[in-house]
Amino acid sequence: MSSRDPHPLTAFAQRLGSRVPLSEPASAAVLALPHSVRVMPAGEHIVRERDRPSHCCLMLSGFSYRHKIVANGGRQILAIHMAGDMVDLQNTFFASSDHNVQTLTQCEVAFIPRTSLEELAFSFSSVGKAMWLETLIDGSIFREWIANVGRRNAKQRIAHFLCEFAVRLEAIGLGETCNYELPMTQEQIGDVVGLTSVHVNRTLMALDREGLTERTRRSVIILDWQQLARAGDFNTHYLHMPEQPSALA
Repeated sequence: MSSRDPHPLTAFAQRLGSRVPLSEPASAAVLALPHSVRVMPAGEHIVRERDRPSHCCLMLSGFSYRHKIVANGGRQILAIHMAGDMVDLQNTFFASSDHNVQTLTQCEVAFIPRTSLEELAFSFSSVGKAMWLETLIDGSIFREWIANVGRRNAKQRIAHFLCEFAVRLEAIGLGETCNYELPMTQEQIGDVVGLTSVHVNRTLMALDREGLTERTRRSVIILDWQQLARAGDFNTHYLHMPEQPSALA
């Protein structure tokens, strides 16, 4: 259970309520969902491709990622998830998982029975709509990531990713837009943006030389937000965030 809040599902209820206003009974029903909390080490699978999961996973702390492994053993990271994300909500209705979900760092997660989520969604239309919006926003982010890998150059891809990570962290109170910790290796960043780790390293160094960023180990300081966002062809529209990040205000 998270030390910051006595109830591990509070942030999830608030997140759904930010998508669609929830009545008191609806919010209470979210908080009453049966769940089990587990701490998982970095590198552990939450879901494997072709699993038939009985539970959905809510991130309470730490970071996880979706990915696919192709025939030659290459990995493509499809999404990064952080606190408040329900990482496999689509498995509420799919018979089996079509991709992997794995912890990026040590994570605290809540496992909720998929049957309970399905019952909740049909019992309270506002909750069902909010959960639907969550999956639609996931789809919006997937589309942006496809455009990033398919049509942007190396500098644009990495600048875009750094900007997205920044605003998402700020939105959940885990960092400032222009100063945050990026818990990823250059190989992992490469698997996000479709580049080798060597190419990632060269591009990150180029962003530093241009005065857009400054990195110390895994700390990222954005020195010129507007220029970095411009370099990455980045805007927040596809994230459908309820509030504008401070850097863009």
